[in-house]
Amino acid sequence: MPAGDLTDQMLATDFWTDELVAGAGIPIVDVPFVTVGSGIGSFVTVDYLRIAGVPTSQMRVLGTLDHPWQTYEYLTRVSQIPRGERLRSDSASRPDNIWGFPSYGFSEGVRNFNLKVLWGLFTEPIFSDYYTPKAGQAFETMEREKNRIGYDEMLVKGLVRIVRRRYGGGYFTILTPPEGASATKRVAFRSQYVHLAVGYPGLKFLPELQRYRTEHNDYRHIVNAYEAHEHVYERLLQQPSTVMVRGGGIVASRVLQRLMDDRLLKGAQTNIVHLFRTYYHGTNDGYGNEEDSRPGGGKTRIFMRRRGENGWAYQGFNYPKSVWGGQLKKQVRGLEGEQRAEIYKRMGGTNTPWRKLWQKQMNQGRREGWYTPLVGTVDDMQPNGERIVNHVRTAQGTVPVEVDFVIDCTGLEADIAEHRLLKDLLEHGGASRNPSGRLNVDRNFELIGTRSGNGAMYASGATTLGGYFPGVDTFLGLQVAAQEIYQDLHKRKFCKRIGPVRSTIQWWKWLFGSAP
Repeated sequence: MPAGDLTDQMLATDFWTDELVAGAGIPIVDVPFVTVGSGIGSFVTVDYLRIAGVPTSQMRVLGTLDHPWQTYEYLTRVSQIPRGERLRSDSASRPDNIWGFPSYGFSEGVRNFNLKVLWGLFTEPIFSDYYTPKAGQAFETMEREKNRIGYDEMLVKGLVRIVRRRYGGGYFTILTPPEGASATKRVAFRSQYVHLAVGYPGLKFLPELQRYRTEHNDYRHIVNAYEAHEHVYERLLQQPSTVMVRGGGIVASRVLQRLMDDRLLKGAQTNIVHLFRTYYHGTNDGYGNEEDSRPGGGKTRIFMRRRGENGWAYQGFNYPKSVWGGQLKKQVRGLEGEQRAEIYKRMGGTNTPWRKLWQKQMNQGRREGWYTPLVGTVDDMQPNGERIVNHVRTAQGTVPVEVDFVIDCTGLEADIAEHRLLKDLLEHGGASRNPSGRLNVDRNFELIGTRSGNGAMYASGATTLGGYFPGVDTFLGLQVAAQEIYQDLHKRKFCKRIGPVRSTIQWWKWLFGSAP
C-alpha cells in the first residue's frame, strides 16, 4: 500500500479518531473551515466569510479547479454561451458582489454609456426583455473579486472523495493531491466546519441515446449539449445535413440559435428537426397543464402560470423571482415532506426566456421549411450508413426520422449517489435525502444528520435542490445559501457580524478593490 493511504478499517468506520488517521501515515493539516468543490459555490461562501472578517489562514478551498468559474465557463461555452453571449441571470445576481449594487446592467450601461441598456433596465419586463449579463462580464468580475479576497492563498488543489466525522467533534476531509505534490497519497484536513459545493453529480443520457452510443461506438453523431461538440457545427458548415435537437429548455434554445445563426449568417444548409416531449400551446404550469381545453391539457393554477407557445414554456429566469426573496421563498421555507416536493413540481418544468432574435429566426425557419417541430418520444434508434434513423412515437403513430446528428439538450442529471463523495456521506456520514432525492439540508444549509460534536457540515448548490430554499443552483441562490451559512457560523462565534457599519466599509473596499 502506498505511504499515507486509506486503510480498510478507515473505510469501514463512520467516526475516525486522530490515532486512526495518524496510524495510516496520513499527514493531518489543521484548519477551522474547509470548503470542498472549488467552484462558484465555494467561492461565494469564502467571499462572504472574508467580508465577515475571517482571515485566509482560517479557511481552505479543496478542489481540482484552477479558478472558481472554470467548470461553469466550460459548460456555458459548449452549450453555445461563449463570453460574448448573455447568461440567464438577473442583473443583481452577482457572485462577486454580495450587495448586488451596482448591478451588472447598471455597470454595463454606465461604463459604456449605453442608454439602451439603462432604458431596458427601467422598462423590463413590460417593454423590454429581462436584462441578463454577458458571460464574460460575470467571469471578469469574479476574477477581480477572487484576487481581492486572496482566494489563491486558500486554494489547495486535489480531489476529495471522503469526509468523515471525527471522534470528539469536527471532521476529517481526505484530499488526494496531484501526483508529485505530496510525499503521501492522501492528506487529511482536520476542521470544525466543512462546506460542500460539488456541483451537479454528472450527466445522464436518455436510455436510447446511451444504448446507441455504446452499441455502435458512435460519440460523434450523438452528442450531449454539455459535451464539447464543436465538430458538429463545423461539419454542418461544410455540407448540407439534417440535425435533430432534443429538449425545450434554455440550452435547446441556445443550440437552435447557433444552428440558425450558422444557416442565416454563414451559409450552412442545415435542416433542423426539433423534438419536443411536451409541446406547449399556451399558458402553462410546471406539470405541463395548459390554460385551454385541449385533450390532455387542464387548468393552470392562477398564481403559478407562465406564457407558452410554439412548443416552448417561457420564463425569464430558472425560477419565479419570488423564490429568492418573496412569497414563494417564505412559503417553501414553511413546508415539509411531500408538500415541499409538490410545490417544487409546480415551480419546475422545462422553460426558457423569450427572446426577440430567435423568435424571428424560428418563424423564418418554419415559413421556409428548414425548421420542423415534432412532438413525441424516441422508441428506437438505428444506423443507416453514416446517418441515424430515429423511430419517433407521436400521437399519429410511429414515424422514422433520418438525421446526420442528434444534439441532446434534455439536461438529465445523475443521481447524487453516483458522486463518490456524496455516496460516502449517505453511507457513512449520516447524510440523508430530501423529498426530491437530493441532500437533506436544514434552513441554514446544514446537512441534517451529519453534525459531529461542536462541528457542522453545510452544503449548497444543485445537490441541495428540494430543500427549504428553491433556486439553489443559481448565482443568487448560491449567495443566499452563503448568507445563511455565514449567519449560522456567526452564531457559533466563527466570524464577525456584517452589520450596517461593517457592510458599508466593506462595500467601499469592494468598490476600490481593497482587501477585506
